[in-house]
Amino acid sequence: MFSRTSTENCMKDCSDEIKRLKEALDSADAVVIGAGAGLSTSAGFTYSGERFEKYFSDFGEKYGFKDMYSGGFYPYKTLEEFWAYWSRYIFINRYTDAPKPVYSDVLKLVDGKDYFVITTNVDHCFQKAGFDKNRLFYTQGDYGLFQCSVPCCNETFDNEEAVLKMVEEQRDMRIPSELIPRCPNCGKPMVMNLRSDDKFIEDEGWVLASQRYSEFLKANEGRKILFLELGVGYNTPVIIKYPFIRMTWKNPNAVYACVNMGQAESPKEIKDRSVCINADIGEVLSRLLEG
Repeated sequence: MFSRTSTENCMKDCSDEIKRLKEALDSADAVVIGAGAGLSTSAGFTYSGERFEKYFSDFGEKYGFKDMYSGGFYPYKTLEEFWAYWSRYIFINRYTDAPKPVYSDVLKLVDGKDYFVITTNVDHCFQKAGFDKNRLFYTQGDYGLFQCSVPCCNETFDNEEAVLKMVEEQRDMRIPSELIPRCPNCGKPMVMNLRSDDKFIEDEGWVLASQRYSEFLKANEGRKILFLELGVGYNTPVIIKYPFIRMTWKNPNAVYACVNMGQAESPKEIKDRSVCINADIGEVLSRLLEG
């Protein structure tokens, strides 16, 4: 946790950069938002500490891990155990709202602007906040979708009903065997539609979103465009960070903005057209909305 005094000092130190970001937003013809895990963290979707203890203390005590992320990689001996954990995980991180209105604040920030969102987050927070789904590209999948583990087909399947049932009927960290999700086409076990290996399904919705993103970028080439990077680290920089930097470098009318606690920086080649704010995203958004 950061103390209120530390936060206030940080925001004071960032005042000039926040002002520059506000000016870039106001003058932009279009805004491309690139969102990473730091945005959801700022919104309260934390995976350890109090939130882990609230929802997964029983799993932690039995299996020995201390955060949700580690629990996702634990080698459960049965699918009944695996899906008891993952159904609860998906329910908590996909079908419940984030504790803080950070995503709603992002939407207020681009209200009336021509915008598009590309994100590596898989928690669906943008749509739940009211963003136009036709302006969203979830590159790494969605907790709310299943796919065949083989895969035998290029389909994904909504999982809300199945997940809620697994959560309701699990006992002693196991689900009933009949609730194990299986592919309706081949009968093999299902998995989450998450990009973790070469079996990830890029279904029709994914392909269409990718095309819309490419068309948006092409339509705005050379215009005054703000590449607004929120909470993007260096786990997968080739998806958002490096392309944003490259597109800013190629377009003299573009501005690159990076807001990220502890990882806000830009290369020297675009330093004069960069805004870097090393602070909590939610606090920065509040300041921007205050004007």
